[in-house]
Amino acid sequence: MHRYPRDMSGYGAEPPAANWPNDAKIAVQFVLNYEEGGENCVLHGDAASEAFLSEITGAQPWPGQRHWNMESLYEYGSRAGFWRVHRILGDLPVTVYGVATALARAPEQVAAMKASGWEIASHGLKWVEHKDMPADEERAQIREAIRLHKEVTGSAPRGWYTGRCSMNTVDLAAEEGDLAYIADSYADDLPYWVKAGGKDQLIVPYTMDCNDMRFSIQAGFTTGADFEQMLRDAFDVLYAEGQAGAPKMLSIGLHCRLIGRPSRAAALQRALAYMQGHDGVWFATREQIADHWTREHPITDTLRPSQMDRDTFVAEFGGIFEHSPWIAEGAHGLELGPMHDSAAGVHNALARIFRSASEEQRLAVLTAHPDLAGKLAAAGKLTAESTAEQAGAGLDLLTDEERATFQRLNAEYVERHGFPFIIAVKDNTKASILEAFHNRIANDRSTEFVEACKQVERIAELRLQEKLGR
Repeated sequence: MHRYPRDMSGYGAEPPAANWPNDAKIAVQFVLNYEEGGENCVLHGDAASEAFLSEITGAQPWPGQRHWNMESLYEYGSRAGFWRVHRILGDLPVTVYGVATALARAPEQVAAMKASGWEIASHGLKWVEHKDMPADEERAQIREAIRLHKEVTGSAPRGWYTGRCSMNTVDLAAEEGDLAYIADSYADDLPYWVKAGGKDQLIVPYTMDCNDMRFSIQAGFTTGADFEQMLRDAFDVLYAEGQAGAPKMLSIGLHCRLIGRPSRAAALQRALAYMQGHDGVWFATREQIADHWTREHPITDTLRPSQMDRDTFVAEFGGIFEHSPWIAEGAHGLELGPMHDSAAGVHNALARIFRSASEEQRLAVLTAHPDLAGKLAAAGKLTAESTAEQAGAGLDLLTDEERATFQRLNAEYVERHGFPFIIAVKDNTKASILEAFHNRIANDRSTEFVEACKQVERIAELRLQEKLGR
């Protein structure tokens, strides 16, 4: 059994209704990353200086040395940039991603955050790379980050974002923290639930596009106008989707040492004023969004086909293709994943097995289907699915003359093609079924074999939609 862990489907074409407070068309969420004093530095016990997200083009770590320019650029963020951003955002709901060791070195800034009612989420113990960090070491750092965060701010964080994370981060954070959300994802415009750390964990995804970090990377922003236009464009698209009945969330990522520069701060002011000039905008912290989502869309136990054992999978889906459980058996052995936990996903897996089968095997599936309004129907010996389907098209209420017509056509069709006439009756009426019967009966066998197989797949698709509801 092969299982693929990534969810490539998400909410699909019909995301759930966000139901933001006061029927807001969009939720706007500002994040201020507070990392200054938590970056790589030999003063902090690190092996080298910081090299990430600064004004220094092509910065490299300096092993065993302090980097005066790098340190002073980070210091700008705490000394000047933070206060400029604080004045601009004021009492607007803001989430701070606070590196615990940075917060411990920033008592005045923490006091200002709390006075403004800003949420202070955890940004880990230190602003360092975690990709090569052993799981036990990362777990220990998460525990220490939570302990220090509570000591410095007065309460444990309810949100978590490592950023420079490992493949273990989400599981470890979910295990160690009593978290309302984790933000280490860029996978959606809405919150979503995952299984992580042995429990159901809400993910409130973050952003890399509407993020001032792009001032410090090669493929980034050149002027404040670039950043402002990015925010306005994102806002306009999501606002329009909200007006159309599908509200989303706009995350905006800020850094004290980047957007806090006067050359860029004006762009933040203009973008904020633009958003505040629209009705139906909910400015919220990530904590508020997480709590709202948990109330509106609590986790529910749903049928997860990709997690079923073989016997359960076959029991659930062995009858989708008429009397052909071998198709479900084969589908269970494919590389299934979260994107198969839907009607479309299961259908794709089952259809792959059917399509790759030999002509003889597919013929056996065709011949397993009953005649429409035939003797099995009259004797009440159809499967429950076939009984419901034929009844839905009115084939259980035929006049004697109509029944005789169907039986005559059935006999002629089988004699000509060697398998019963198959059509997805849920897509049809009694009249359109009879019309298709007359149109298709004269086809050559190969043409009709292809059409019958298509109809078998469509019948399976409709059965799965009824069974799984999505």
